[in-house]
Amino acid sequence: MKAIWNNAVVAESNDTVVIENNHYFPADAIKREFFEDSIAGTTCPWKGRASYYSLRVNGELNKDAAWYYPDPKEAAQQIKGRVAFWKGVQIVP
Repeated sequence: MKAIWNNAVVAESNDTVVIENNHYFPADAIKREFFEDSIAGTTCPWKGRASYYSLRVNGELNKDAAWYYPDPKEAAQQIKGRVAFWKGVQIVP
């Protein structure tokens, strides 16, 4: 699977975990040069507290376009160390 935004592949892996129709990519599959830490955070009742990354590609910013669970709850341990995308990031085979 590939995560693409602004004509750049920002993550690529054959090992994604799909939860709630979101592909979670292994952290080592993301191309760090496109990622910036964000101060955003949300809480999911069964997954726990999510942290976010913004994407910067070709001079354009996609704020809070990726998220991850640094310390997921027990029910979501399969996404520990993984990153998912939204806000226009295309996920393609």
